[in-house]
Amino acid sequence: MKTYSHWIAGQFQEPASGEWLDTVDPYQGEPWAKIPKGNAIDASAAVSAAKTAMTNGPWATMSATARGKILRRIGDITLGNIDQLAQMEVRDNGKLLAEMSGAIKNVAEIWYYYAGLADKIEGSVMPMEKAGIVGLTSREPIGVVLALTAWNAPLNFLALKCAPALAAGCSVVIKPSEFSSVSSLEFAALTKMAGLPDGVLNVVTGLGQDIGAPLVEHPDVSMVTFTGSDATGAKVYEAAARHMKRVTMELGGKSPNIIFEDADLELAVAGAISGIFGGGGQMCTAGSRLLVQNSIKDEFTDLLLTAARSVKVGNPMDASTQMGPMSTAPQYQKVINYIDIARAEGAKCLLGGKPATGPGIKGGQFIEPTIFTNVSNSMRIAQEEVFGPVLSVIGFEDEAEAIEIANNTLYGLAAGVWTGNIGRLFRVSKALEVGTVWGNTYRTYSYMMPFGGMKQSGIGRESGIEAVNEYLETKSLMISIAETRPENNFVPR
Repeated sequence: MKTYSHWIAGQFQEPASGEWLDTVDPYQGEPWAKIPKGNAIDASAAVSAAKTAMTNGPWATMSATARGKILRRIGDITLGNIDQLAQMEVRDNGKLLAEMSGAIKNVAEIWYYYAGLADKIEGSVMPMEKAGIVGLTSREPIGVVLALTAWNAPLNFLALKCAPALAAGCSVVIKPSEFSSVSSLEFAALTKMAGLPDGVLNVVTGLGQDIGAPLVEHPDVSMVTFTGSDATGAKVYEAAARHMKRVTMELGGKSPNIIFEDADLELAVAGAISGIFGGGGQMCTAGSRLLVQNSIKDEFTDLLLTAARSVKVGNPMDASTQMGPMSTAPQYQKVINYIDIARAEGAKCLLGGKPATGPGIKGGQFIEPTIFTNVSNSMRIAQEEVFGPVLSVIGFEDEAEAIEIANNTLYGLAAGVWTGNIGRLFRVSKALEVGTVWGNTYRTYSYMMPFGGMKQSGIGRESGIEAVNEYLETKSLMISIAETRPENNFVPR
């Protein structure tokens, strides 16, 4: 069992506490590595390294083009280590190996994308109302960025936060989830091989209260970017606000997947299955509320059950497995509790609803694909994020009711709309209070498209060009070119 250390200032450093935490393989149900149990001393060391890299090191004076070349080499090295990184992700969080190889390739593409944007950040010459004054704006890195990443997709979140931050010229301290930190530590060491200067990217691990809180509160951290639950996000937001730090938050969701009667039902069933059982439902965008028009509800539910019964649950390293374990023991128990709550509230369990057993299932963290009907949108199972393979089927009469039900939630991350009517697709998409709408598809992600939520699903955007803007400050410069002294035009502010 390998023991890891923090990655600070371009090298591995043991935790100040001299203590480590076990990280558990969710399939085997046993520890497979040890990660540092960090504290405020480690937090300070990491932030200091990042601050130094931005002010005194080569990163501070490097051209944007040179930064972009380093980011491109990070993408190259990612591709060169697909197998190693994919297997680490599977061991750490139970994701399917069959999916992770493609996911790591996508991580490399994220680095390539922002490598190309690094020297495309431009200022402006501004029109001025004052004669003899030239106005210029420049875009400058915001400073040291703290990236708090979630356990369900560590390397993906690392890339989505760090690649645009580095393209903007920032330095980063990453604090991954204590449940899945290994791949982030290994990846950080790979970036040195790409020529990334020491201190530009640091990874420290441990519990939120021990090291996460000191990082958020650190005066030299200028920005916090967080992915996780809305409850934890609210605490991070509150702490950051006390020091006027900029934040981006990618939080929870209770996404509606809306099936109209004129949809291609075969495609819609496949989208519904992928939308909730892909990744074991451990996705912020999980289509956990399946809204089906009443005229086709019975037919569609029968098709759905047939497809769901064929989902193979088991060893995530097996290429034929379609759904692996819950990534953490606490998450497993949370999902089991929500299944009990749904039954108590009167929902009818059509499929699953209990721990999964059978060949290839170990570790005690497996849950059967679960489908509930007779669900009211007011039930907790329809309003609260379960983050597991639990689907609620809810009927609706018409377009107006579908929109009303879809928007009747605290969340606003994503939605799916399945219809053969293009006019309806545009109308409903416009009416939905979410950051992303998928039309006749689901879980179609692109690093080129802005991603983020409305309402309690978050603040700011990741992916696309908009992500780089989150890590930049706009500075105004006004220069007098007048040949005579201008009149006193003092305007109090």
